[in-house]
Parts: sequence; C-alpha cells; structure tokens
Amino acid sequence: MANVRSLDAPLCVGDTLRMEDPKYKIAVIGGTGKEGGGLALRWAAAGHDVVVGGRLAEKAEAAAAEMNEKLGKDAVRGLANADAARQADVIVLAVPWSAQQSTALELAPALAGKVLVDVTVPLVPPKVSRVQLPPEGSVVAALQAALGETVRVVSAFQNVSAHHLWDLDHAVECDVLVCGDDNDACETAIVLAKDAGMTGWRAGPLVNSVVAEALTSVLIAINQRYKIPGSGIRITGVPGDH
Repeated sequence: MANVRSLDAPLCVGDTLRMEDPKYKIAVIGGTGKEGGGLALRWAAAGHDVVVGGRLAEKAEAAAAEMNEKLGKDAVRGLANADAARQADVIVLAVPWSAQQSTALELAPALAGKVLVDVTVPLVPPKVSRVQLPPEGSVVAALQAALGETVRVVSAFQNVSAHHLWDLDHAVECDVLVCGDDNDACETAIVLAKDAGMTGWRAGPLVNSVVAEALTSVLIAINQRYKIPGSGIRITGVPGDH
C-alpha cells in the first residue's frame, strides 16, 4: 500500500502537512452510481489510478468509458467488484445502505489489510429527508465490527453532493468529516478529500460517524425546502495555519 504519513493527533488536513501527497490505486465499489462515480471522476482527474467496480463488469466498463470521455483521456477502468477490490490498495464503498454489509462481506478477502472508506448513509426511501438511524447507531461502525480488525474502515464523504462532484469546473463548497479509529487510514481519507477539491477534518472515532450519516437527511431536507441541488457543510473558527 502507498505510504501515508502518520500524525499523532491530527485535527484536520492542511496543505503544509506533507511535502507530496501519495497517489493510490483506488477501487470505487458502487462507482456506477452518481456519488461513487463523481468521486471516482475527481480522483482520476487528480492522477490516482482509479477502478470503477460494479456488480456487472459490463456496467462498470460503461461507467468508466463515460468518465474517460469527460476527462479526455483513458484514466479509469471498469471491473466487477471483486476484481476491482483485488487490484486496489484503497477501497471506497459507495453503495446503498441495503447493500452495504452484503457487498463488503462478499469482498472481505480482498479487503484484508487495506483501507476501506465507507460513504454509506442509512437512508430509508421514500422519506430520505427524515433521519432514520438503525438501533446500533452508526452503520459504518457496525460494518467495522462485522469485518473485523484486518480491515481499516474510515467514514467519509457522506455529506457531499454528487451534483457538484460531476462538474469538474465547479469548486465543491463542502467540507468532509472523517471518522475512524486508525490514524493512517484517516489520513488517507483526508488526502483523498483534498485531491477531490475539499478539506477533510478529523471528527473523532468511527462511532462519531453517526453524526455525518444523520446529517445527510438534514441536507436533503434543506435542498428540498430551498430548491437547491446540493447543500453542504463548512467547518469554521479554525486558524488558517491548522
């Protein structure tokens, strides 16, 4: 896996934290969807080696072709989920909540020893603007428990609008809350946030992911009320040299 600089107690990411950010082999499982696809597009544009994973290889290949056309170069490949995960050192899980655990557990052998960035939000259609958390609280923390310690799970990117991600000329006016129990894994997610045009903030242990998961429904409610395509969050009150 690519080397990531470890910090003992990082609060957030700043451009001064590292001399040069690493480039990763990233598999976006669920990259055929709008959210996962938008993240994959941004990371490919930033120079990462990106593979889009799908339940069907043909659908993943079609999604990759669409991204390559938008990028003007062959920067994204499409593969079936298991093949995509095996080829990556960072896996991003961007599937609906109903498929989260089953998809990750199927891929468990390919996830061992790697970083898994989970974007899952517990939305319950049709009332997606209503917070409906499961009894166990954070669905990302529950996935970490199910996968065990061999997979380093990080929660991030739940509150970013796909509408903004697909427009490469648009600045994404949204910060990213990064929750996790592994310092290096969180730093990986923070690098990926930066390379996608956002600022990542360490927001505590993985169980704190419940806040970001619930916040998505709040943002959807704001979008509906004010007829906007993608509200987001900003962290304020932090000195510029953070």
